This record gives sequence, C-alpha cells and structure tokens, in this order.
Amino acid sequence: TGMRWVDQAEKSITQLGLQESSTELLQRGQLIISARGTVGVVAQVSRPMAFNQSCYGLDARQDLCCNDFLYYLMKQTTRALKGLTHGAVFDTITRDTFDQVQVLLPPLPEQRAIAHILGTLDDKIALNRRQSATLEELARALFKAWFVDFEPVRARMAGRPSASAPGELGELFPARLVPSELGEIPEGWGASTIGDEFDLTMGQSPPGSTYNEDGDGTPFYQGKTDFGFRYPSRRVYCTAPTRAAREGDTLVSVRAPVGSINMAAEDCAVGRGVAAIRHKGGSRSYTYYSLQALQPAFGVYESAGTVFGSIGKKDFEALSCIAPSAGIVELFERLCFPIDQRIECSQRENDSLSSLRDMLLPRLVSGELRVGEAEEWVKAPSAEPRVGIRVRSASE
Repeated sequence: TGMRWVDQAEKSITQLGLQESSTELLQRGQLIISARGTVGVVAQVSRPMAFNQSCYGLDARQDLCCNDFLYYLMKQTTRALKGLTHGAVFDTITRDTFDQVQVLLPPLPEQRAIAHILGTLDDKIALNRRQSATLEELARALFKAWFVDFEPVRARMAGRPSASAPGELGELFPARLVPSELGEIPEGWGASTIGDEFDLTMGQSPPGSTYNEDGDGTPFYQGKTDFGFRYPSRRVYCTAPTRAAREGDTLVSVRAPVGSINMAAEDCAVGRGVAAIRHKGGSRSYTYYSLQALQPAFGVYESAGTVFGSIGKKDFEALSCIAPSAGIVELFERLCFPIDQRIECSQRENDSLSSLRDMLLPRLVSGELRVGEAEEWVKAPSAEPRVGIRVRSASE
C-alpha cells in the first residue's frame, strides 16, 4: 500500500478457519512483510490480523528492539532482501533469508526517538491522505447527485428545495425528466458517448531502450503500477515519448485492470496500458469524476482480452454517457475545481514530506545522522550488529 499501517485486507478469515489452519494472529504494532512475488513490502498492523504463506510476520525482541523502529529498519533492508531471493517462477524469500541480513541496532531509547521522528512524518502524510479522501468523496457525491441521480431536477419536480443544489443553484437545473436511450434524463440534456463528449488519447509504448529510472526525459506511465490515490508516482522516464498527456488530464488504465483512474499531475508520456482523456470543454474535474462514475461500464472489459482484460479506443469512445448542458458542467467545475486544488496541494506537501522521510531514513538507521540533527531537519549511533528480530511464518 505504501502506507505504514494496514487495518484491512481484501479477504477475511473466520474463527473456525483460524482454528483449523493453526494460523497465528499478528497483534497491533507487529509487522507483516511480503515474501513472494513483490518481495519486501512491509507494514505494521493496526489491529489483529491473519496472514498466509505469501507473507511473514515480524515481531521485535522487546529487550533489543521496538516494532516501530523495526518497521523503518525493514524498509531500509528491502534491497538486501531482494538481492537474496530465489525461485524459478517468482521471487521468493524464506525464513533463512532473514538470517543473512545483518543490521545495526542503536540503543532502545534512540530507536524510539528515530521511530518518533520518521513516524511523525508518516502520520502527517496519512492525515493528508485521509483529508484528501474525504474531499474527493464530497466531490464524487455531488457528481452523483447532479449527473446520476438528477437530484436537483427531481427536487424541482417535487416542489421542494434541492439538497445538492440549494437556493438559486437549483433553479439552474431543468424542471422535468424526459425519456432517452439511457432512461430518463433532464430535459435539454442528451444521451451521448465518450467519443462525442471527451478527447481521448490512447497511449503508445516507445522502444524499451528509451526508458530509464534516472530522471532523464519525460515521466512515463505504462499502466496502473504507478497509480496512487489521485496522482501517479514517478518511477520510469522516457527520452522518446510517442503519446502525451497534459497536466490535469484524467488517466485511465486500459489493460489489466481496466478502468483504474488517476490524474496527471504534470505533462507526461503514456504507454499502451494508459489512456488520457479530457472533456471537450476543458473541464478537468468534471472529466475525472465522470470517469469515476463509469466504473461499472469498464468492468465488462476486465475479462474481454484473451489473456487479460483490455479496452480499445473504438470501444472506449463508444461507451455511453450523459451530456449535460454546458452551463451545468461549468457550474460543477467552479464548485469542484477548488476541492481538487486542495487535494493537489496536499499531495505536493506529501511529496515533500516523503522525500524528507526517505532522505532521513537511511541516515538515521545507519547512524550517519544523529537524532538531534534530524530533529533540526524536521522542525526531530553507533552500535555493534545484534539480532533483535523474531521471524514467524503463518503456521506457527
């Protein structure tokens, strides 16, 4: 997830399942780390959680180490773990792998101080993400009320005030619904398609020799791998891009999985797993929430490919959508664009906080930077190698 704390998973296990499998629960504060496929993804659990053979549980020996520090220690040793993987089909680490990685453990008081410094940054990042999620939910609810449920229109028809468009705003909406091929829609609006309402650019992948992770060229997004809560994370760059997205375009994954949504935080290049789209009137917020509302339509294409799901340009442009009056689209943009700007500012702050945390992490863990010096950086050693970690498999 990229987040320090995890409190839920895609699957759950019953009490009977726990008893029959002899799976031991991880307790709050203990760690879980991926052991197969994408090795080394680590998080702390915020409540009791079960895990399977694709992960290991880590619990610090309390006389030598604290779990909060262990989390950051393991993040720092991910590269070492990846260098010790094996497996013919996918990368794997075993319990013995952990015995091959030596770490430095500062005294417990310093461990706690280091964890507090880094944890303060992570807590602020998490708070910003929660606030952004709340803001996005507000905008999504407004979009649904206006363009899916037609609540302001139904309110006028019923002779009552609109909950989503109070006062004079409600008077800007039509006063009745009329039949269309999409069902009943507000009078004066139309039943249309993505191709007629939006400009769509399907990505195209340049030669692999033009890719790099050194920051040379244009940020390049090939698929959902780099998608975040709202904006993708820079990882790959391209020196010879063939298809581009503009800052503010909505990015849609068009290959396995189909329909994941992000927004371009800057001008970037898009590969064949991504499409860039924007309303023909230029409304970026309306575009983003329109594509969010199309999730059910994308689901049809998730298994359309012979090997994995995909959607082509012709099918994408043929997707049905509502065509509101230009004035209502502009009104929605005026209300929601400031919300999206607040989310963007929050994301930029998180980028800065993440960079600071990632700069401090190796220096604090290695002892290169002392706690007092780090505290100045955020206004938040020297020890012999010792083993202070107990590794648990799912069955013990």
